[in-house]
Amino acid sequence: MRVLGVDPGLTRCGVGVVDGAVGKPLRMIEAGVVRTPADATIDARLLGIEQGIEEWLERHRPDCVAVERVFSQHNVSTVMGTAQASAVAIVCAARRGLPVTLHTPSEVKAAVTGSGRADKAQIGAMVTRILRLDGPPKPADAADAVALAICHIWRGGASDRLAAAVAAARTPAGRLPRGTRR
Repeated sequence: MRVLGVDPGLTRCGVGVVDGAVGKPLRMIEAGVVRTPADATIDARLLGIEQGIEEWLERHRPDCVAVERVFSQHNVSTVMGTAQASAVAIVCAARRGLPVTLHTPSEVKAAVTGSGRADKAQIGAMVTRILRLDGPPKPADAADAVALAICHIWRGGASDRLAAAVAAARTPAGRLPRGTRR
């Protein structure tokens, strides 16, 4: 499975592509950021992010896209910009018919480091170790995007198998067998 991880942001939108499967070694294909000028208008910035993500999708042809779920912060303008960049990534994936999964920051941290409270340095160190790199992807936004892709491969695969098992267990009428809960 090839996953494009997106760490949304208006100035630096982290992107990272990882190949792999649960229980097998993972391989980083590329990591980087889509940058937009802080003094540009919001429409120009969002268009720049859209064009950058489209380039990554075209170049790497992922099977799915993992995006960091936006969470509430104290700074509303930061949250809004992050949410807008996130929406752009989701729309780019949807335009290509790619499945999109949102992962919370603590879910990604827990998957990659074992702790939902890990800092950026710990994430970078574990990404380096998991992917057998010489050093963490730079800048930190790129490392976060790679961590999202790793999280999706490890956790998304289990979720996909669970959904397939539930679908297979359904009776022809589309109902679960008696005694089975959703």
